[in-house]
Amino acid sequence: MSRKLGAFINFGIGVSAVFVIVGAVAFGMGQANQAAASAPDKTVSSAKAPAKVPAKTPTTTPSPTTPSPSTPVKPAGNRTAGAEGNKVLFFTFDDGPDPVWTPQVLEVLAKYNAHATFFELGSMQEQHPSLKEQVLAAGNSIGSHSISHPQLTKVSAAKRHHEIFDGPASKCFRPPYGAENAKVKADIKAAGMKPVLWDVDTLDWQRPGTQAIVNSILKGAHNQSVILMHDAGGDRSQSVAALDQALETLTAQGYAFAAMDC
Repeated sequence: MSRKLGAFINFGIGVSAVFVIVGAVAFGMGQANQAAASAPDKTVSSAKAPAKVPAKTPTTTPSPTTPSPSTPVKPAGNRTAGAEGNKVLFFTFDDGPDPVWTPQVLEVLAKYNAHATFFELGSMQEQHPSLKEQVLAAGNSIGSHSISHPQLTKVSAAKRHHEIFDGPASKCFRPPYGAENAKVKADIKAAGMKPVLWDVDTLDWQRPGTQAIVNSILKGAHNQSVILMHDAGGDRSQSVAALDQALETLTAQGYAFAAMDC
């Protein structure tokens, strides 16, 4: 090979290399520009995304506490008739008349020249008709406690009407368990009676002991207080004994014991 031919070939190879390098550079720049164009533009908006507002926890309004049927809120009815002075108590006895316990209660009351109101059941009056007259003859009064002692807020309208309208004749009505609502109150009023509840529940029906019953009576004894006890529905020996002890103490304190105008 001549020197001229070799120089020519070397020149051609060098030029080719240059073109290859230039092409590669151009290709790389094109790829970079294309990538930049496809990338999101972070400078379009500098506004921050709104903060998330936490969802409010729904609030539940608690339902009012429903009082136990054996714990009425307040007494009602005419309890002052025939009562004079500033220290008068109204003893009341439910669920009778009973041939064993009602006469014993009457005997204790007479011992202290005390009177009370007996809220009687129609079914018990029917079984022991003579006891009604004994209660009244001793200067006490009788209120109605329905016929068969149902919870009047949970019976049919016909049953409720029958229990209220056809029970013992009286101007006073004590709903069993103290359970009442608008319909019960309306029927009591339509029957010509007033509802009578109580201030002091001695819970004597639970037979907690004579002294426990006495303590309940003395603790709740305030002028015009209505005291709930029972003269039927089970063994009432604790009730009779507690009544005797309480009346002795309360008499010494200057209290009088009147029957309601029923």
